[in-house]
Amino acid sequence: MIIDSQAVKNTCNANVESKGYCFYKSTNGIKRHLAVDILGFPFFTHCTKANISDDAGLLEMLTQNIDYFQSKPIDIPKITILLDHGYHPEHLTQALEKIYPQIMTKIKFELSAKPSKQEKQAQGKSGFIPVAARWVIERSNAWMERCKILVKNFERTLAGATAKLNLCFIRLMIKRLAASS
Repeated sequence: MIIDSQAVKNTCNANVESKGYCFYKSTNGIKRHLAVDILGFPFFTHCTKANISDDAGLLEMLTQNIDYFQSKPIDIPKITILLDHGYHPEHLTQALEKIYPQIMTKIKFELSAKPSKQEKQAQGKSGFIPVAARWVIERSNAWMERCKILVKNFERTLAGATAKLNLCFIRLMIKRLAASS
């Protein structure tokens, strides 16, 4: 499972309760929290105000879907959750164990690799270098951008924004299924 968030600007339609300002991205709007599998298809989606931290948004998303983890048998391997460096696994672990004490027997957090300056120099590169595993979720974010309704947040409520996000992925998966048959 790969997790990331995306800040999106609001339009004038958005309700005051769904508005927030993300200082990191300089965006007045909402944050879309997304958990995808290795193919880029969603496990969970969740929308929050943009001023909610990545950790807090992830906790809300996992808490809403805690029954998924509770129903997972212990005898199958742990689910590895790949995070970028905007998340804090030790804080997440403590908070999730308060909600469901056995959760760490079923999942484990892993920070994605981040090339060091020495590794970049050895490759003859500088600046931003993409990490292969993280591009799965970045591609999923790009798929969302193909849906014109998701370029900005046009919804009045966060529940409406989450529903539109889910509809976008349902449409995408149906198109993929239709093309394969």
